[in-house]
Amino acid sequence: MLAIVNIQGQQFKVQSGQKIYVHHLDNQAGDKVSFEEVLLVDNGSIQIGSPTVAGARVEATVLNHAKGDKVIVYKKKRRKGLEKKNGHRQSFTRISIDSITA
Repeated sequence: MLAIVNIQGQQFKVQSGQKIYVHHLDNQAGDKVSFEEVLLVDNGSIQIGSPTVAGARVEATVLNHAKGDKVIVYKKKRRKGLEKKNGHRQSFTRISIDSITA
């Protein structure tokens, strides 16, 4: 079974047993979370929502929290003496998809 679900403003194509990284969720490791914003479900027949599939749900378990690689943001304007250097690390949550119900 396959589903397209909206998590934290991003769309993910998920299957049961799959492990994915999403933007940081406020749940602790080991917590169960459910996502109700399911846009498409494919279980032999395709159900497309307008905008979501009624009664569809994706259940997941939070595995851990992690940070992405550091991204360096460097700005410079020539002849002005302006140089700025900043770093950023995005926070992610790794989840495991338990079940998809339609």
